Amino acid sequence: MIESKRVRKERGMYMDRKKFIGKLNKYSAVLQAIGSIFLYFFIECVSRHSVRDTILFMKKSPLIFLYNAFLIFVTFCIVYLFRRRVFVRILMVVFWAGIGITNGVILSYRVTPFTGPDLHLITDAFKIITVYLTVPMIILVVVGIVVAIALLVFLFMKAPKYEGKMNLKVNIPVFILVCASLWGTTQLALRYRIISNYFGNIAFAYEDYGFPYCFVTTVFNTGIDCPPGYSENSIKKVVADDQKSSGEQGEKKPNIIFLQLESFFDPTQVEFLDLSEDPIPNFRKLFQEYSSGYFKVPSVGAGTANTEFEAITGMNLRYFGPGEYPYKTILKKTTCESMSYDLKEIGYTTHAIHNNEATFYDRSYVFSQLGFDTFTSKEYMNDYEETETGWLKDKVLTKQIMDALKSTEGQDYIYTISVQGHGDYTEAVLEQPKIKVSNLEDENKKNAWEYYVNQLYEMDLFIKELVEALSQYDEETVLVMYGDHLPTMGLQVEDLKNRYLFQTEYVIWDNMDLPVQHDNLASYQIGAEVLDRLDLHVGTIFQYHQNRRNTKNYMVDLQDLQYDILYGKQYAYNGENPFLPTELVMGVNTIAIQDVEQDKKNKDNYYIKGDHFTAFSKVKYKDEVLETQFIDEHTLEVVIEDLQDRDSIVVVQIADNSSAEILSETEEYVWKANKKYKKTK
Repeated sequence: MIESKRVRKERGMYMDRKKFIGKLNKYSAVLQAIGSIFLYFFIECVSRHSVRDTILFMKKSPLIFLYNAFLIFVTFCIVYLFRRRVFVRILMVVFWAGIGITNGVILSYRVTPFTGPDLHLITDAFKIITVYLTVPMIILVVVGIVVAIALLVFLFMKAPKYEGKMNLKVNIPVFILVCASLWGTTQLALRYRIISNYFGNIAFAYEDYGFPYCFVTTVFNTGIDCPPGYSENSIKKVVADDQKSSGEQGEKKPNIIFLQLESFFDPTQVEFLDLSEDPIPNFRKLFQEYSSGYFKVPSVGAGTANTEFEAITGMNLRYFGPGEYPYKTILKKTTCESMSYDLKEIGYTTHAIHNNEATFYDRSYVFSQLGFDTFTSKEYMNDYEETETGWLKDKVLTKQIMDALKSTEGQDYIYTISVQGHGDYTEAVLEQPKIKVSNLEDENKKNAWEYYVNQLYEMDLFIKELVEALSQYDEETVLVMYGDHLPTMGLQVEDLKNRYLFQTEYVIWDNMDLPVQHDNLASYQIGAEVLDRLDLHVGTIFQYHQNRRNTKNYMVDLQDLQYDILYGKQYAYNGENPFLPTELVMGVNTIAIQDVEQDKKNKDNYYIKGDHFTAFSKVKYKDEVLETQFIDEHTLEVVIEDLQDRDSIVVVQIADNSSAEILSETEEYVWKANKKYKKTK
């Protein structure tokens, strides 16, 4: 009797559970829609760092809110193609919540939100993660990821399966129909301007149109769309009408140096800052005495490589996908006309310099696609200092720039990217800061601003030192200086006197008595403007800017030209890309082994004698990179067990990243037990 009651009870419980699950399955689409709304609300709360702001967004833009929830709902509809519906739903929740939380974290450190192109920057993020997160935080993140993966594996094995009939002949067409309805809804929303597919300001776009739509757009909308009316005749007309006489260059061809200053701008533009003294007196003096103006840039708080791309190529980022980094997309596939390529045509040698690691933004590869002859990165520098947060101070760049100038007898084009002003800005109290900040109640915010403006002060001293060095150098030179974007301080439009976030300042210094002109320029215009003032007319894009700026259809034709050069049939070049990747040489100073000495007491110890070694120089023996001690720029110490007569060794430069990538290596040095000699070519 007891047994039968227990069995009946279990059977009843089973039937109740089955009825409950049956009801859930019957109304699953409705429940899924409600769940999508709550999930999207959570994502916006995290992204905006505020429940209140999310509610205000819902009230202000209800159609946009519902559209984004619908987008999430459509992605969840894929569950009807699987039996493991519980698992797939949880997987989708983890995906959407995960990228939403990632966006919230990123917006805690920079103004630019999480975009599709950021997925290409994951390797770069790992390189600088310790700047933004403490070791315990990194451990916590790793543990969290491991736990999440373990739970997903467990759910995959244990979560209940759908027990009803899988009618895929119906489910698949319905799923396709739902996806088509999303496409149709999107087109209607675009047509009636509820949403937009152009993000003039990506940070504001995320706030206006919601995270899911903007993120998906940045994932799938990359490159430059084919413009309407694109044809050979349209491009040939643009090139023919706007190109100056070929070969008619100015008599003077000075050295041309571009100095892109990390997060550099005038902090007195910030309404709420009270500073004890001007942090940038030297830059301000140059700004007043030489050609200068405001400088429009494509990003805020991040995106150094995009300002760099615009200045080097003359191309406008607004025509690319929202938040796209061409360094991570199209320049992986093709070369691109640039100031470097164009100046090489009239005899210039071209150099890139960056006091950060060579592989950041893939520069060690991309610079060959942009026509540079040499690239001197952190791994090829000595005698540098670091900031409290681990970035190299910019004063090391004076020697690097002068070395590049002295490395050739002719004219040089040098593009230099500084790093000292890079975030994150420490909130620790500085000891005896030169510049003091007041009138900020938030102590952490005050400390961060104080750290930042003192970095500006040191960068300004570097500018003074560089100008003095160039003034004493016996060659005509033009130095173009500007900030790449505003700092990662969470600045809002109302915080700035000029009420514009995408703007820094530029100065064009020279020792040639060029006429002083004050004009506001965009980063994609600066190269053409400098060349025009020097009466140098080279390249398709740069001549286009020189002739068409401020004319009718200037921006429209620029889009056509950019599409043709990078994605079209290259009618501007008669159908064939004339630019080949350069054989990029790392460093302007040749690293070489001159001699190898064996320690008389410890026979396995060897001293490598040579030139221009750095802390990133390592000895490679039998295809193995050995632990190497840097003594000075002429000496390395290494342990080599059982070095045999006529064995070869080389010194390699190792990238300052987790991959330990080899950037370059010396010629082989062949060891002889009683006599040392270098291997001849």
